[in-house]
Amino acid sequence: MERLNLPTYSFNIKSEGERKYIFDGIRRKYILLTPEEWVRQNFIRYLSEEKQYPLSLFGVEMHFRINKLSKRGDIILFNRKGEAKVIVECKASAVRINQKAFDQIARYNMKFRVDYLIVTNGMQHYCCRMDYDKGTYTYLEEIPAFEELEG
Repeated sequence: MERLNLPTYSFNIKSEGERKYIFDGIRRKYILLTPEEWVRQNFIRYLSEEKQYPLSLFGVEMHFRINKLSKRGDIILFNRKGEAKVIVECKASAVRINQKAFDQIARYNMKFRVDYLIVTNGMQHYCCRMDYDKGTYTYLEEIPAFEELEG
């Protein structure tokens, strides 16, 4: 798979015929290795290994409903109290990050009201902190570490 703008990690990958599968340690099963899944698995490792997010506090491909519509969040990060704090939207590396991706994550946030929104295609990563009191958001230079959520 393509080299991303993230540290290099090793993964358990298996082939079945023409298809490749990557082991997802959170869902505890092999998942079809699509370009988006490659970004998701690498970003999970980045968050857990570099930013110290405990794997037990990740929700991956979490199903939820908004206005009777079924949605699925790529990565939702929780604090130790079980409160959703971060939503991550992953796109394949060939997909340009545009307003549509931010609109999608903003819709998901109507359900969760998290502190941080992250959109990544593995090459570019955008993170913003929400300020609900002022009705604004601020783009951050760096993705916050887990300890910053707990503070």
